[in-house]
Amino acid sequence: MKKKLIAFFFCTYVLAAYGSEELPLFDAHIHYNRDVWEEYPPAKALQILKDAGVEHALVSSTPDEGTLKLHAADPRLVVLFLRPYHSAADVRTWFNDPEIPAYLEERLQLNTYRGIGEFHLFAGQAGTLVIKRIVTLAAEKGLILHAHSDEAAIEELFKLNPKLKILWAHAGLTSTPETVEKLLERYPALWVELSSRSDIAPSGRLNARWRELFLLYPTRFMTGTDTWIASRWRDLPLIAQATRQWLAELPREVAENIAYRNASALFLP
Repeated sequence: MKKKLIAFFFCTYVLAAYGSEELPLFDAHIHYNRDVWEEYPPAKALQILKDAGVEHALVSSTPDEGTLKLHAADPRLVVLFLRPYHSAADVRTWFNDPEIPAYLEERLQLNTYRGIGEFHLFAGQAGTLVIKRIVTLAAEKGLILHAHSDEAAIEELFKLNPKLKILWAHAGLTSTPETVEKLLERYPALWVELSSRSDIAPSGRLNARWRELFLLYPTRFMTGTDTWIASRWRDLPLIAQATRQWLAELPREVAENIAYRNASALFLP
């Protein structure tokens, strides 16, 4: 009974804050990988996004053909990012693969990508010739790097070229709010997406430290789902609603920034 009362009052709070309007989302972390194509063909995958109130999505896939399939079906909704992986095995070796830069350069000539990634890169891995070439390429073309990295790798990337623009996947996944704050203060061209961070709103309520950080940097965060496996597509509407719940605890302008404005300003023409 007590839990039902808590749920009732929380829902009342959300409705009072935002009314019946559903906050639109720009999902800054979507994958459409080969293993989901049969279960979720493009029309079905796009319908899931639309039903969840996702108006735009940053999409990268393994292989890249998945991203292009979704983009061909709805170029307005899909923002193209180029992942450097041909298969899942590339996660462990791509930053040392001398064929990757040429592959990226060839793909970049064929389509209008807004960035490179999402890729995995950790402390001590950014010094390879492959990464140095990709950093130069990104800086020359004004591309954003979507990095699934620890804080050390983020700093290593910026040291290679301070003019980089980086979207930090999962806020570092295990990085503390204090670490995220330190990097946001140090690097003005760093943005943070919040997919797969269960500590932001444990039990459905916004963590006070994260709230403080969102209010301090209201233009630097964005939401994401990370559909890296098929079950994440099934759960996407629930993830979207859970995101809206904690967004509703923020001032309206800040909530709208994180929900869609920050990503729109960075990724849309």
